[in-house]
Amino acid sequence: MAGTLPVGAGPVAVGPVVAAAVDIDVFVAEMFRAEGQSLVRLARLFVDDRNAAEDLVQEAFIRLSRSVHRIVDRDRAPAYLRSIVLNLARDHNRRGFVSLRHHLPFDDDAASTEDQIELREDQHRILEALRELPHRQRDCLVLRYYDELGIDAIAETMGISRNSVKTHLTRGITGLGKLLDKPGEPWT
Repeated sequence: MAGTLPVGAGPVAVGPVVAAAVDIDVFVAEMFRAEGQSLVRLARLFVDDRNAAEDLVQEAFIRLSRSVHRIVDRDRAPAYLRSIVLNLARDHNRRGFVSLRHHLPFDDDAASTEDQIELREDQHRILEALRELPHRQRDCLVLRYYDELGIDAIAETMGISRNSVKTHLTRGITGLGKLLDKPGEPWT
């Protein structure tokens, strides 16, 4: 039959497939340059280990490269990446992974100034309180106030409606306020 490969033949690259593969590589590389550092900083809010955060982001880009052919509007790729990172961070924390593949010792010297999170005591308390919130509320608050995304971008990232985003933000702020105002807590 025409178009079938003989038994034992390996994959054959034809013009359009090669062009599409190169286009995918270029697109993923461009996305990495544009979004990589921001995604690592986002992941660091959810995982304590910088190496784990970098692994999560690397895995997000691997998943992007595998599914980029399904993305109709490439302007939506940053939202897709953020959603992958949020889900991977949630899985990481739920399963207690040290890292997706391996654990390297934390290297302060290798971290750029942009990637390091220098926190004051009050910021540590807020992060601890955020970790106690339900994950959707926490994700919405982080995307809104840390990544400075609008309601529409958060809805797109999380795959929920605008009204759900507003509800999660309102409940998250209320819950955060209650957690920070607990009697006997060091920040009250």
